[in-house]
Amino acid sequence: MTLRVVVADDQALVRVGFCGIIAATPGFTVVGEAGNGAEAVEAARRTKPDVILMDVRMPVMDGIEATKRITQSTDVRALILTTFDLDEYVFAALRAGASGFLLKDTLPADLLTAIRVVAAGDALLAPSVTRRLIGEFARTAPITGPGVGPAQAAARASGDSQASLASGKLQRVLTDRELEVLTMVARGMSNAEIAEELTISPATAKTHVAHLLTKLDARDRIQLVIIAYQSGLARC
Repeated sequence: MTLRVVVADDQALVRVGFCGIIAATPGFTVVGEAGNGAEAVEAARRTKPDVILMDVRMPVMDGIEATKRITQSTDVRALILTTFDLDEYVFAALRAGASGFLLKDTLPADLLTAIRVVAAGDALLAPSVTRRLIGEFARTAPITGPGVGPAQAAARASGDSQASLASGKLQRVLTDRELEVLTMVARGMSNAEIAEELTISPATAKTHVAHLLTKLDARDRIQLVIIAYQSGLARC
């Protein structure tokens, strides 16, 4: 099976470089290129690739909005390209439906591996990415403690209420073991690490994660992490 890829980046040299690496590798083919977000959306809808490599900062339409439109209207999976791992837009892109991210200075072999992982339906969720997701939840969490005004208190109460409802839903649809596994996924643990922690086989751990994806209608592990923190099941 040949993996079909679209490359979206407003820097022509970067785009050509990625296209060259992908096109020169057996089992991969480049089916489209885009120099801005609008072109990326059009290319994804027209060529229906397995994966689109998506830059974040592009003219006309940024990569976040393009990712959101693509993932909402197609089965194409988006892999975000970023200049450095502190890119403030990466979190928003993940929430928009991206399946992971890569640094632009990544090694060719790692680029190809990432495309394979995402195309297979998994998420490129390294522990460092999980830590950044957790950090974002911590940064946006309601303020607590002395000096909190009425408006802030109301916002906190609203957030707590929504988290309580989400937590109640998880309790209804998931088994105790699945809740335990979801918490571990939110900590950035791999299937192998979960298996070791719970003294189960890696295959069983993988099955539990698959059940979580199905029951929670999540695209990948990234969305499981977000669900766990939004519900309050996992905390910063």
